[in-house]
Amino acid sequence: MVRKLALVVGAMIEGRTPNTVELANLLPLSTDRQDMREQWLRRLLKNPLLETAVVMEPFARAELAKAARNGQTILLSMDQTDLGERMAVLMVSVRVGDRALPLAWLAEEGSANIGFEGQRRVLERVLAWLPLGANVMLSADRFYPSAALFGWLGAQGWGYRLRLKRNVLADTGEGEETTTGDLAQDVAERYLPGVRLFACGVMTHLGILHEPGHPEPWIIAMDCAPTRAAVLDYAARWSIEPMFSDFKGRGFELEDSQLEHADRLERLILVMSLAMGWCVRWGGTTP
Repeated sequence: MVRKLALVVGAMIEGRTPNTVELANLLPLSTDRQDMREQWLRRLLKNPLLETAVVMEPFARAELAKAARNGQTILLSMDQTDLGERMAVLMVSVRVGDRALPLAWLAEEGSANIGFEGQRRVLERVLAWLPLGANVMLSADRFYPSAALFGWLGAQGWGYRLRLKRNVLADTGEGEETTTGDLAQDVAERYLPGVRLFACGVMTHLGILHEPGHPEPWIIAMDCAPTRAAVLDYAARWSIEPMFSDFKGRGFELEDSQLEHADRLERLILVMSLAMGWCVRWGGTTP
């Protein structure tokens, strides 16, 4: 299995394509028959013994250990990308320099946002790989925060910078329930400790920052005292954007994949992730 996976990763680095026909043609197999190459690759991608978490664990542990060196906070990002309306992929990545590397992911058929149960699955996978005593901060876009996610993060002791939508119920303790959008209305900066969110009253802190030239303010929930610097920590999430670009239009063209089963797409992403990780490591050691 390891040898087979290595052959496909090599083909992916050369071809940078999600097209299994094109990818199969690049495989160094001892056959000239294209149909045999394609069957070989299809069998690999549907093989349940090729478990993404098992394969990724040593690579993920190594990257997380590097990120935690000298007591540094591990910066994780969670985001979703869609392949048209056919498939949605939720991914957790770790920041490495100015970019991110994928750690764990989940694919689901359809284009809807993947809910907390899917988030919990990928987050707990990463949780199991963390170095003992590591400090962690998770950033996530406004489609993900929920009472359940806040509760999970609190239970793990993780820091967080979670962007909120404008329609989230908020109680600042001043006797009147409002929304995060109302709190951000016509303000350039605002910092609110001890705010309760959602109908269940999740306690957090809010920082609001609307910089000139930006169409919308950042409304950021955080685990620490709200300050401008803490709000700007959210910018660490942008490291996931060039990673998604590498998966898609600027690199492996994942959006062109015609795979129709989520488990097979997850294994194709595994191949791409290993190829991406190898390229990043090789590039980082080249003079």
